[in-house]
Amino acid sequence: MILTDTHTHLYSEAFDDDRDAMIKKAMDGGVQRFFIPAIDSSHTQAMFDLERSFPEHVFLMMGLHPTHVKANYREELEHVSQLLAQRKFYAVGEIGIDLYWDKSFLRQQQEAFRIQIQWAKKYRLPIVIHCRDAFNEIFDILETEKDEDLFGIFHCFTGTLEQAHRAISYNMKLGIGGVVTFKNGKIDTFLNQIPLQHIVLETDSPYLAPAPYRGKRNESAYLVHIVQKLSEVYGLPGDELAEITTANSKAVFGV
Repeated sequence: MILTDTHTHLYSEAFDDDRDAMIKKAMDGGVQRFFIPAIDSSHTQAMFDLERSFPEHVFLMMGLHPTHVKANYREELEHVSQLLAQRKFYAVGEIGIDLYWDKSFLRQQQEAFRIQIQWAKKYRLPIVIHCRDAFNEIFDILETEKDEDLFGIFHCFTGTLEQAHRAISYNMKLGIGGVVTFKNGKIDTFLNQIPLQHIVLETDSPYLAPAPYRGKRNESAYLVHIVQKLSEVYGLPGDELAEITTANSKAVFGV
């Protein structure tokens, strides 16, 4: 069984004490492919170091996370632009809009999101979307940017069935992680109405650990708990879910 974690921050300081052991544990459990989202320029070197340590298993994205769109966002975007031009990445992400913590940079977040979508199209890369309290704002931009070159993943999808269908209409897969195991997560009540071809798996580690680890540090090895829950939701064996969702990830990332 080969599992793909389409969104994991393995370079996080939360793993500084046991990173290699944590990754080996995940690989022993079947997680063989790790897709690594960017946050901002301060994390770039750690991402490159991670890739150097696990070149056959780690695949990097590049982008500016919406919560890091601050007064210096143009400087940060220039960093993203330069790196996209210099080397291979597998997606532009994570990018999007987050209005949970701070609404004061909404205009700048919208601008940064649109610019990075256009870079993704230029390099024929998928986008990986971060959305928190901002479905309408995200959809407004996707509506104006939709074309045959727009595709990617709606990371950590936590919306309604209607919002799921709308995300899929923009050629997005839904990134399903620990929230599907939460008692109040709600998405498990309708996911079986979404064909599996639209689903990819993720942990978002070290955040959003699934039950029974909720509230603790998440890690890629816990992807198996998400598979177990989706097996219940879809009525399919874990091996089949792994095969389908890994194939979906290859369709998005091209690898």
